[in-house]
Amino acid sequence: MIAVLAAYQLLDVILLVFAAVLISVIFRAVAAPLARLGLSPRLSLTLAVLGMFVLVLAGVWFFGSRIAVQAQVLAELLPEAWGSLQARLLVLPMGEQILNSITDVVPDRKAIVSGAGRFIGSVGSAALEIIVVVAAGIFIAAKPRVYRNGVVQLFPSGRQAQVGETMDASGRALRMWLLGQLLAMTVVGVLTGVGLWLVGVPSALALGVIAGLADFVPLAGPFAAAVPGLLIALAQGPEQALGALAVYVLVQQLEGNMIAPLVTRHVVSIPPAVTLFALLALAVMFGPTGILLAAPLTVVAFVAIKKLYVRDTLEHSTEVPGEDTGPEPSS
Repeated sequence: MIAVLAAYQLLDVILLVFAAVLISVIFRAVAAPLARLGLSPRLSLTLAVLGMFVLVLAGVWFFGSRIAVQAQVLAELLPEAWGSLQARLLVLPMGEQILNSITDVVPDRKAIVSGAGRFIGSVGSAALEIIVVVAAGIFIAAKPRVYRNGVVQLFPSGRQAQVGETMDASGRALRMWLLGQLLAMTVVGVLTGVGLWLVGVPSALALGVIAGLADFVPLAGPFAAAVPGLLIALAQGPEQALGALAVYVLVQQLEGNMIAPLVTRHVVSIPPAVTLFALLALAVMFGPTGILLAAPLTVVAFVAIKKLYVRDTLEHSTEVPGEDTGPEPSS
């Protein structure tokens, strides 16, 4: 009982631990091809970490200034786009009622200003948490078996083998899901940016980056990413608005009917309704952090339930994601 109460009080820390595990999975996935070339595990991981940092810095160097300029333009255009939307709604028969309904859920300027200080203060805390999570991810990636075996030993000896197998399957499934998700995010970001640029929407590069990053959050992310693009396109004119809408719809159709099936054929396929309810539950429990980690947490829970409950407890035959792939590299 005391352990349950302590875990409840430390839920935010547990989420950070899971985020560190995610980072370690990414580092291990990048290091695995290097290890297959004959490099030692330590050297492979070192090169993987340094390579990822260099890649991030290179991306910031080449695209950071351009994205920053477009983001600034985006921030300046959004208020104008909101004003344009208000003006268009007021000329409709039910426009005033619709506008009142929207403004009831949108914070006013005073609320935004009063919350700006809290937001700025939270940025420093978030940056510190990111540093801690990345550092912990490197430590976990360096010695994954130490932490894995430590968790297994917390369970009764009769269940340790099952728990260990479940953790191994969860790790492999999580790695496959992350690689597939990274591919989908890249395709969505590129197609959205190029499509918006072709239809004449300003700040297409920044909007493409937003769409790609938001695609990490299933179901809700693409809708949230489309809002600023559609608002800005609407301010440019009805033709641009229709073009932007077509771009967002077409990209999501391509992802749902072509990209996702190709990815999930080799990774983890979770029913959309399960993902949706998991997203809602974690949003209520943990807020923005829960939303961000909802999909990978669902992958781990999906594997654990199928392995420990459906197969081992109920003794039903079922395929467990990540179980039939090759063994984890030893460390």
